[in-house]
Amino acid sequence: MANFVMRGFRRPRAAMESALGSLERPVLERLWALGTEVSVRELQESFSGLAYTTLMTTLDRLFRKGLLERRREGRAFVYRPRVTPEQLHREVAADVIDSLLGRDRESARPVISTFIDAVEERDRALLDELEALIRRKRRERREP
Repeated sequence: MANFVMRGFRRPRAAMESALGSLERPVLERLWALGTEVSVRELQESFSGLAYTTLMTTLDRLFRKGLLERRREGRAFVYRPRVTPEQLHREVAADVIDSLLGRDRESARPVISTFIDAVEERDRALLDELEALIRRKRRERREP
C-alpha cells in the first residue's frame, strides 16, 4: 500500500484530538479514572500547577460539548462524565466512517473494500467476527 500525505485529511486519532482541546482530553481522562462526581477544587488537586479558573473553563467547555453532566452543589458545580471512553471513541469513529463512505454506493465501495483488507491484515479472526456481525445485522433487518 502506498504511503502519502493528503492535505486536509486527518486520521481518526487526530480528529479526536482536534475535537478536544489540549487540556480537555486529560481532564476527561481523569474524570473517567476517578469514576465519581468531583468539584473543580477536588479535580484541581490532581493537576499540579493548573489554575482553578483554567480548570473551571475547561470543565465548562466539556459540559457545553455534551461530554459532562454537572449539577449545582452549594455555590459550586460538581461534574461527571456523560459518556464512557468507548462511547466517545465510537461516536468519533462513526463520524469518520460516515464522512469516508460518502453519499452514494459507488463512493462507499472502495472504502468498504479497504476496510476489509485492513481488518484481514490485522487479524483473520476479526474478519470472521465482521462476517458474523453482518449476518446478525441481516437477520435483525428481516425480523419484524
